[in-house]
Amino acid sequence: MLRHVETRSVSPVFVGRADELSTLHDALARAARGEPQALLLGGEAGVGKTRLIEEFTGAAVRAGAVVALGGCVEIGADGLPFAPFSAALRALRRELPGELAAAAAGQEEELARLLPELGDPAPSRGTGRHDEEGMARLFELTARLLERVAADHTVVVALEDLHWADASTRHLLAYLLRTLRTGRLVVLATYRSDDIHRRHPLRPLLAELDRLRTVRRLELARFTRQEAGRQIAGILATEPDPVQVDEIFERSDGNAFFVEELAVAAHEGCRTSLSDSLRDLLLVRVETLPEPAQRIARIAAEGGSTVEHRLLAAVARLTEDDLIEALRGAVNANILIAAPTGDGYRFRHSLVREAVSDDLLPGERSRLNRRYAEALEADPTLVPADQRVMRLASYWYHAHDPAKALPAVLDGSVAARARHAYSEQLRLLERAMELWDAAPQDVRSRLRLVDYTETYSPCGCDPATTPLTYLDLLAEAAVAGRFCGERDRSMKIIKRALRLLEDENDPLRAAWFWVQRSWLVQAKAHGDGWRELGTAQELVRGLPPSEVHAEVLANVANWSMVHVPGPDAFSAAERAVEYARMVGACEIEMTARLTLGSLMVQAGDVEAGLAEMYEVNKRTVGDGIAAVAGRSYVNLPSELESVGRSREAVPLMEEGIAFTRRFGLLNSEAWVWGNLAESLFTLGRWEEAAEAASQFRRAEQSAKPRGFHARIRAELALERGDLAEASEQLANAREYFGPHDYAPQYSLPLARIALGVAAGEGRLLDARAELERVLDDGFPPGTQRYGWPLLLTAATEETRAAGLPAAGPGRAETLRRIRGAAKTLATNVPVWQAYERWVRAELLRAEGRGCPEEWAEIVAAFETLERPYDLARVRFRLADALLGTDEGSRDRATELLRLAHAVAEHLRARPLADSVALLARRARLALTGAPQQPSASADPVESLGLTSRERDVLRLVSAGRTNRQIAEELFISPKTASVHVSNILAKMGVSGRGEAAALAHRLGLFPPGAEDRLAAG
Repeated sequence: MLRHVETRSVSPVFVGRADELSTLHDALARAARGEPQALLLGGEAGVGKTRLIEEFTGAAVRAGAVVALGGCVEIGADGLPFAPFSAALRALRRELPGELAAAAAGQEEELARLLPELGDPAPSRGTGRHDEEGMARLFELTARLLERVAADHTVVVALEDLHWADASTRHLLAYLLRTLRTGRLVVLATYRSDDIHRRHPLRPLLAELDRLRTVRRLELARFTRQEAGRQIAGILATEPDPVQVDEIFERSDGNAFFVEELAVAAHEGCRTSLSDSLRDLLLVRVETLPEPAQRIARIAAEGGSTVEHRLLAAVARLTEDDLIEALRGAVNANILIAAPTGDGYRFRHSLVREAVSDDLLPGERSRLNRRYAEALEADPTLVPADQRVMRLASYWYHAHDPAKALPAVLDGSVAARARHAYSEQLRLLERAMELWDAAPQDVRSRLRLVDYTETYSPCGCDPATTPLTYLDLLAEAAVAGRFCGERDRSMKIIKRALRLLEDENDPLRAAWFWVQRSWLVQAKAHGDGWRELGTAQELVRGLPPSEVHAEVLANVANWSMVHVPGPDAFSAAERAVEYARMVGACEIEMTARLTLGSLMVQAGDVEAGLAEMYEVNKRTVGDGIAAVAGRSYVNLPSELESVGRSREAVPLMEEGIAFTRRFGLLNSEAWVWGNLAESLFTLGRWEEAAEAASQFRRAEQSAKPRGFHARIRAELALERGDLAEASEQLANAREYFGPHDYAPQYSLPLARIALGVAAGEGRLLDARAELERVLDDGFPPGTQRYGWPLLLTAATEETRAAGLPAAGPGRAETLRRIRGAAKTLATNVPVWQAYERWVRAELLRAEGRGCPEEWAEIVAAFETLERPYDLARVRFRLADALLGTDEGSRDRATELLRLAHAVAEHLRARPLADSVALLARRARLALTGAPQQPSASADPVESLGLTSRERDVLRLVSAGRTNRQIAEELFISPKTASVHVSNILAKMGVSGRGEAAALAHRLGLFPPGAEDRLAAG
């Protein structure tokens, strides 16, 4: 090994970059105060990114920070999965061994996928399979690890050469920058901006990170002539000739690396003519080396970013003395430098390596890759253990030897899968498919299922003896594509497999691919997935039990539970449980039992269904079946909420959040947060509900949980009277759920919100149209938790609209249809029995009927339930009914209004608070303190600050009059009427005439016929 060899082409003077360095130091200072920082440093090749990083990290170390460097490793055109993060974590382990061990405690097996020194990587949870959230789980644990290590130390993680990064590294970096919230941490990444062409895989990531306010992006510019002159002076250790500076600056165009190369070339007398390309300039210095040093440079160029000394010796096949002499010549010429690890070599700049590699002949390149592969096969210890398989796969592939390359890339795909590097697994499997036909038959026949597959469960054959097939590769690649988010590539692979299966009699395998296609269709929001599941169900119908058969039935049952719950879903779930038990598929059995429990609850067998779900939760948590356990923390609390047991659900969901975070189950965690927000809303803990409904921002997950969170925020906004926010969140939720999936759990709550928003804005006909669409479709069995609130909202809005001119036509039919729909909804638990009475009472009230006794029974029913907002609303209704009877009920009405007002104020439920206050003013009841005395301010119109004339105008606006009609009735000009309307809208805090009319009627400002009793002008 050559270590301390003098070099002199790098300027000892750090030139320019004052602004960029200031930004980096500012980030370091902020991080030291506990504010995590993220920066991207871009610039063309050779512009000086690495030198700036060296200057900054050196200063950071002097300031007491811990620096962890990691570079993206290139082998040929391939990157090693997670290479920069593995290198950075390895550096942290050297600098802070105790702190890193403590931060990784309990998760060593999982984190060993990134840092093998922590132990053997964990097997897939439960059944030995990987799951869709395995990569997310690893990402979450990595982010938390860095936060813990940086809790007491300022840490700088510098990742270089992102343009070479593998897809898994890019995904992990994106996750890290989105989710870091605490810790004294700086994450700094560099990339070549001139390499980022339109189709470069880094380009979408940069665009995504640009949208994050927490990420700062710096672009490193070329040197000015003055800066280039200072650089040349530093390199030559003397003041250069101005003419020479002009020439070098013009030739290099300010690129720091080319300034350096030209300055050294001029100094050594090997300057090239101005007509030569810069690539030729880079090669000129290599071509001046002795032939053995040139040969070593060519060998090293094809070996990767860094080549180990022993590997280089094995490939070069020189004696030790000749090898050292050749290396000394390359190092003395500053072509190669010793690697930071001290056990190998790398080119001083990647531009030189690329120029040397590009100059190789095609046959020469293949021969060198073969020699690297043969050397590594002969002695696997020549490279680090965690790189061996991937590098061998790359060397053999680029050696263009299908017989050797096919097994090697398949081994690489297994290694990538073990690290949750599913993007690299997919890339290697696609290479295996490319090589399949070219590889000799005897090579293919020696490949076994057990060695390379785990996604498709072979039925009726022994994986240890069954040869691998092309369809097996397609199955692995389809799942890898789904796991890494490459859904379009995965869909193409599945379509190819199904075309091939048209000519084969293999219904089980075809059914399996149809299930995969269903998942992708739903994930891409291109449909509800039933056509694909139905096809799979038909393919397995009549076949004996198998794992694939059980999986199909479990998926059919789960889909039916969400979309069309009923006897068919129940039957599919029971058979899925039975088949899974028969074939020993524990994970599928637990999934199906969870679905079965939900269906039992929805069908009315509440206690037995909940007991089944509790048992599944206990089993899966205990056995480490993380994916199903995460789902149980979603479905079980949801069913508890559906039967009015919100308080029981909350601690279970808090436990679920801790569990899903521990295992990185991001989608499950997002669903749990949404369910928690829903239960907190029910329990009257609205501020906590709003916070829970915003938790999706901390991590990435699929669209539907985001839609659920948006729905909860829309409900909160609607009940607080913020119609604009409710409308915006409603639109967000609809976008997230997509136009193809009409599952009742999505569509019915959104219809209720849309109905409420439309009515609140004075668009009664739009509200009725929304209701009619729902009633035309009907309520599927088990959807009472969504149906009763929707019917209640519709009935309540019909009551509020009484007296509006537009409300008359169609009113009786709407009320009739609401009554008819109510008869189809179950009332199997007390909460929905109370809602049934409430809806019935609202319908009677809308018709001008009803009595206090009816409302008193409803209040009594809700007093036994933990639903404070609902209780406040029915207390308000009872108070209103009591005040319409006799004076003897005033004390009871006052008590009810005070209780309702206290809840409304606490929850900031403005519509309810305003209605309670208005009723109290009209009845001259005090909500606090002594009874109110009659006063002018008791008039609700005056409480809005409206003048007498504005009162008249508002009355006519409420009656649906136009400005011209108002002008004619009040003997004023249309322009004056317009001014009055504008003033009224401003004082009422509404955005339009319809909303003003709706508010006036909701507050009961003008009884029916009042438009005929105008104040004198």
